[in-house]
Amino acid sequence: MNLEVQKYNQSKLPEDQLICNVLAKEINLHLAEAENKIWHAHPVWFLDGNPIVGYDKLKDCVRVLFWSGQSFDEENLQKNGSFKASEIRYTNVDQINISDLKRWLEKAREIQWDYKNIVKRKGVLERLK
Repeated sequence: MNLEVQKYNQSKLPEDQLICNVLAKEINLHLAEAENKIWHAHPVWFLDGNPIVGYDKLKDCVRVLFWSGQSFDEENLQKNGSFKASEIRYTNVDQINISDLKRWLEKAREIQWDYKNIVKRKGVLERLK
């Protein structure tokens, strides 16, 4: 695991730390080829410079964000924002369904919108995969 991500996780309260550690472990396992770094103050994984998945601590939960998640056709993921992102929120490590998370990570690899070039395209997203 990236040292900065370890520090991020360790800075959280114990229950949130457990959630973050499970998320980081599973994301690293299923997206082993992805670049991982702290981006906009939270852990994010990238494929070819395109953000794929990340998580952050909100006031009352840990949120997992899939940048292209609205295209996954998954009822447990909630729409986030006006682009193609979706999210799921956890307040307890026991809420994490590993098989769901694995499926979403596989879809994150296969279904991608081009966030890397969104500024260059003046806010227009194009599908990469």
